Amino acid sequence: MGRTFDAIPDHLVSWMEEQPIYFVASAPLSADGHVNVSPKGGDSFRVIDANTVAYQDLTGSGAETIAHTRENGRLTIMFASFGDKPNIVRLFGTGEAVLPDDADFADLYARFPDHPGTRSIMRLRTREITTTCGYAVPMMELVGHRTTLDEWVDRKSPEDLDEYRVQKNSYSLDGLPALAD
Repeated sequence: MGRTFDAIPDHLVSWMEEQPIYFVASAPLSADGHVNVSPKGGDSFRVIDANTVAYQDLTGSGAETIAHTRENGRLTIMFASFGDKPNIVRLFGTGEAVLPDDADFADLYARFPDHPGTRSIMRLRTREITTTCGYAVPMMELVGHRTTLDEWVDRKSPEDLDEYRVQKNSYSLDGLPALAD
């Protein structure tokens, strides 16, 4: 049976941080805009307090979540258990990209492994946390974490990463500013 919480219950904190994959969802205000769902993984998620979570946002080919949260703040993070005990957890709230030049960045970044591909820390201030059964989610085993992004970043200089972000992360698919000023 599903439950709803106003704050993150203690029993979910370590469970969420142990999951090898989670998904973030965002959307622009425009009805014909692109709804975005992105998988995230590795050691990139942290519970900051009972109503705040964050994840390490690594350089990618798009920046939809950053653009959408800049426009409207809407962000959902979902976890699904693929192990023996089924469970789905959704965190609903207001998200924001904390960029390297923001006052809170250093404190948030220190909570994560050092990664030269980090372009922001996405922070979510939750307003509602829900759990549902997950009975229809398949059981799967983790084979391992991909190293492709790490290898790609290792071949880039800081200037190369900056240029890539200007080319690929300035605007969303719908033309909303992401990393563009």
